[in-house]
Amino acid sequence: MLLIAGLGNPGRQYENYRHNVGFMAADAIFRRHSFSPWSKKFSALVSEGRLGGEKVLLIKPQTYMNLSGQAVGEAMRFYKLTPADLIVLYDELDLAPAKVRVKVGGGAGGHNGIKSIDAHCGKDYRRVRIGIGHPGDKARVTGHVLGDFAKADQAWLEPLLEAIADNAEMLVKGDDSGFMNKVSLAVKGKAEPAGNERKPAAKGQSHIRQARPQKPAAPVPESGPMAAMLKKLFGEKK
Repeated sequence: MLLIAGLGNPGRQYENYRHNVGFMAADAIFRRHSFSPWSKKFSALVSEGRLGGEKVLLIKPQTYMNLSGQAVGEAMRFYKLTPADLIVLYDELDLAPAKVRVKVGGGAGGHNGIKSIDAHCGKDYRRVRIGIGHPGDKARVTGHVLGDFAKADQAWLEPLLEAIADNAEMLVKGDDSGFMNKVSLAVKGKAEPAGNERKPAAKGQSHIRQARPQKPAAPVPESGPMAAMLKKLFGEKK
């Protein structure tokens, strides 16, 4: 048996937050693979089903993100599972939007849900990191994570969630590379910036210089002392 945990915060006010993309991924798997109706157990919503012939328990902790490990740990102890039987789906600031990476173990990267699971369940479980991008300023991180996905994000978010669900069997079978490849192909080109890219600098020209407006060339005087000097230096055009 495997346990697939999607992380997020319970409550309708949070359901479209970037921080809830783990819940969204779990819901997509639930819909795609005809799992049993959600029920309350282990301080979580749980649903049973099968993927690739393997029995799977989907779990969405209802303890709020920072205490996710309490619910996941309780379920693991009940079913006598090890970290090797656990897959966690969650949001990742340090990945560009629409990127998905799978790894075993590692640090929490400041993610409080992962910190909690590490503390309650051990660290050697598989982590499906779903990129939500970084706002570029540390002061804006909280608002970014605890904010709804933008309308423009739907261009990649919906195909990504569908691809995670469609290829969840590959995760169950341990084909992490194949899974990442399938998801990448499904969202390829859908998270590109929309027309505001800065053009690359010409060869040998800095971006700073390129960004400066070009001054119009000064008019060359046809008469007077300056004209006489220029004629002396460069010769008079015939």
